[in-house]
Amino acid sequence: MDRISGYLDRANEGDGSDRPAVGFGAGDEHLVDGSESELRIDEQLFGLIELECQYSEEDAALWTFMRPAGRPSFTPAMLLDFVDWQRLIVENFGPGQVPLRYLILASRAPGVFCFGGDLQLFERLIRSRDRDSLARYGYRCVEILHRNMHALDLPMLTIGLVQGAALGGGFEALLSFDYIVAERGATFGLPEVLFGLFPGMGAHAILSRKLGSAMADRLIVSNRTYTAEEMFELGIVHQLAEPGEGVAACQDFIRKSERRHPGLVNARKAMKLTSPIGLSELKRIVDLWADAALQLSDSDLKVMNRLTRAQDRIGTAA
Repeated sequence: MDRISGYLDRANEGDGSDRPAVGFGAGDEHLVDGSESELRIDEQLFGLIELECQYSEEDAALWTFMRPAGRPSFTPAMLLDFVDWQRLIVENFGPGQVPLRYLILASRAPGVFCFGGDLQLFERLIRSRDRDSLARYGYRCVEILHRNMHALDLPMLTIGLVQGAALGGGFEALLSFDYIVAERGATFGLPEVLFGLFPGMGAHAILSRKLGSAMADRLIVSNRTYTAEEMFELGIVHQLAEPGEGVAACQDFIRKSERRHPGLVNARKAMKLTSPIGLSELKRIVDLWADAALQLSDSDLKVMNRLTRAQDRIGTAA
């Protein structure tokens, strides 16, 4: 078994056909209740192509599930949906509009939260020496991440729900949420070192503040897949759930947070004030990443291509 297939086998370990279905299943119906609040939300939010949104009036929560058309990665099409998603949330929710106290992001891809960046696109842009397009892709990613880090300037808590593999940019995206709930069996990793690159969409900035620079560096260059339990011990994951119980764990967290919601929201704001991460810092890291990408050798790009094809196989099997 080579390093590429081994990495993905570990990331996807335990995600066979007997794995509980991702999402709400039989519980979906209580979220789409035709309420008066839902009728006041722009229907565009519920018509996004690769993001499925469901609003629960009972607890003022917007549940969003990534529903990728192909490989579960941040393709340009999915990033455009995320830009529209954030815009529509700001336009429709908040004080004086539809209440929103919790924003949850999960995935409909069985066994995968997100594989991260669009490696197929990266390879094409690197081979054509198109640094500007690489940088623009990265800027869009960190702009979305930075807005999420600040909860879109709304008085809400953000929750990332992981029910499978969160790799590369998928892991980085999770780091922008206030809380992470992960099912046992979920996995986390930053595979960029496999093909001579580094994670360029926020990992250094966020992990160094959360864990310190030494531990952050260990996670980034270790070429390891980490379990949900290991991430919990590090403080990255805030709550563990049994396989198939992630949605219920989020709902339980919401119930327990209701009475202290204002305190939790402002505590998160205070934490961000103590260790601020500016958008300009994130974009400077993207610039370093784009420059480094153009230095990859042909053998590095072949490794990237093999990883892409392995991800395709997993996505197809799911």
